[in-house]
Amino acid sequence: MRITMIGSGYVGLVSGVCFADFGHDVICVDKDKSKIDALEKGVMPIYEPGLDQIVAENVKSGRLTFSTDVQNSVKDADVVFIAVGTPSRRGDGHADLSYVYAAAKEIAEHCTGFTVVVTKSTVPVGTGDEVERIVKEANPNADIAVVSNPEFLREGAAIEDFKRPDRIVIGLDDDRARGVMTEVYRPLYLNQAPLLFTARRTSELIKYAANGFLAMKITFINEIADLCEKVGANVQDVSRGIGLDGRIGAKFLHAGPGYGGSCFPKDTLALAKTAQDHESPMRLIETTISINDNRKRAMGRKVISALEGDVRGKKIAVLGLTFKPNTDDMRDSPAIAVIQTLQDSGATVAAYDPEGMENAKKLIEGIEYVAGPYEAIADADAIVIVTEWNQFRALDLPRAKGMMKSPVLVDLRNIYRPAEVAKHGFAYHGIGLN
Repeated sequence: MRITMIGSGYVGLVSGVCFADFGHDVICVDKDKSKIDALEKGVMPIYEPGLDQIVAENVKSGRLTFSTDVQNSVKDADVVFIAVGTPSRRGDGHADLSYVYAAAKEIAEHCTGFTVVVTKSTVPVGTGDEVERIVKEANPNADIAVVSNPEFLREGAAIEDFKRPDRIVIGLDDDRARGVMTEVYRPLYLNQAPLLFTARRTSELIKYAANGFLAMKITFINEIADLCEKVGANVQDVSRGIGLDGRIGAKFLHAGPGYGGSCFPKDTLALAKTAQDHESPMRLIETTISINDNRKRAMGRKVISALEGDVRGKKIAVLGLTFKPNTDDMRDSPAIAVIQTLQDSGATVAAYDPEGMENAKKLIEGIEYVAGPYEAIADADAIVIVTEWNQFRALDLPRAKGMMKSPVLVDLRNIYRPAEVAKHGFAYHGIGLN
């Protein structure tokens, strides 16, 4: 099939290259000429394991091309995906749909023949209706079917998630699109990945409901962790004990410094705002957002407490800056609030992240960015693990202790065993551990 992907950011690029890998002919379009020029040279705009290789293979095969030309990319397409950003709108927290609507208008102006227009971007309920209205207004003769097809990709595992999905959700109100979308995903359907067809508005809500539920699950175990510290229980054992219950499941029950990233913060906020607008407020989601926002600075205060309540003039080594490992994404990363809290209390910070340093420099000022974990640890009064990159899981603790002013390890991801760390002479502070 001839597929055009409007937007070559995280979702658009990963989706486009995977469709090409399935055998479809794909054009990834973006208004940012520098991004397209870089992609044509094999330079990825994001860090995602394995992405550069699969892009190179499909460009070489001729199935994947890049362009800034919307008109020629859309006119012969069977399916046009809208995969542009939907950030939180400044002022009210609603999803900013201006890029989606602009893309819809351009598609309307250039599509020919029957075209399926698919919103891949995460959008609030009713967005598909507005996309359809915009297309019809811009081009009354356009023969289109508007479909919702939300993505469920985890950064750092996006290619695997796309090729081996739990489910593929397709929301449509025009049955002509069913056969087209089935053909688009035929390689996955043959591998028995379930295709869930719903009404369009239902599909739009499924994405928000999924992210909202997962955000609540993370926030729940973080509050249990706080209670564990007060009553002398172990949150890791609590997590295992409840996660073995098939009704609950073990995923997203790892205590930590709060959720961040490109999805959960903006999607929970958009869901709460949508619910309020429809006079059906979601108190659980609203509370989840509040708890998570407060938790990130609380983790900074936890570090201060580990240093007896005073970090003024002390050096803190922060290991991990991205919101999760295997990505360079700094959006709403807990590290930002943790570092700001430390700086507000007079600490100096040396930080290292394997992939996120350049993006971090745009967001966090006044800290020392170093070339490796031991450069950060040198002369530090404490080590703080914020992101659980694999290379932080086996630090040479005797070496680290010998480099530090005081052997304090604040493990905000619980990747170390307290007894093992204590054996090397460190004061260990984890999350929800007795």
